[in-house]
Amino acid sequence: MTPPKHILAAYVLILNYDAEILLIKHPQRGWELPGGQVKENESIRLAAIREVKEDTGVLIKLVKYCGIFQNVRSNICNFLFIGKPIGGRISTNGDEYEDAGYFPVETAMRLVTWRHMKQRILYCLDERRHPFFVEY
Repeated sequence: MTPPKHILAAYVLILNYDAEILLIKHPQRGWELPGGQVKENESIRLAAIREVKEDTGVLIKLVKYCGIFQNVRSNICNFLFIGKPIGGRISTNGDEYEDAGYFPVETAMRLVTWRHMKQRILYCLDERRHPFFVEY
C-alpha cells in the first residue's frame, strides 16, 4: 500500500508594535498571511520563519502556536502561528508576490478576500479559540 501524501504548510500572523498585521499580495489570491509549504526534513516551526523571510524580507520570532486548518480533500494541513518582527525590512521578491505591508486589523480584514484566510486570521486573533483544529 502506498503511503498517503500530505502537504504541510505554515503561516504566520505577524503583529508589529502598533498591533498591525503583515500581509502579502499574491497576483491571483490577493492579500494573505505570509507562509508556505514545509520542505522535506524541515521542522514546521523553521519553515514558518523561513517562508516569512523569503516572502517579506522580515525576520520574525514565533511567539505562539495557534492551531491547524486542514483541507481534507486536498490533503493539506496549514499550521498557524503568531509572530513578531525582530529584524529585516519589508521587501518582496517580485516573482511570487506583488506587495507587502502592515495594516490595522480592520483594514487587513477588508483587503483579504479569500474566506478561509479571513477565518484563519480571526481564529489567530481570538486567543479563546487556541489551540484550534478546523476541517474543511
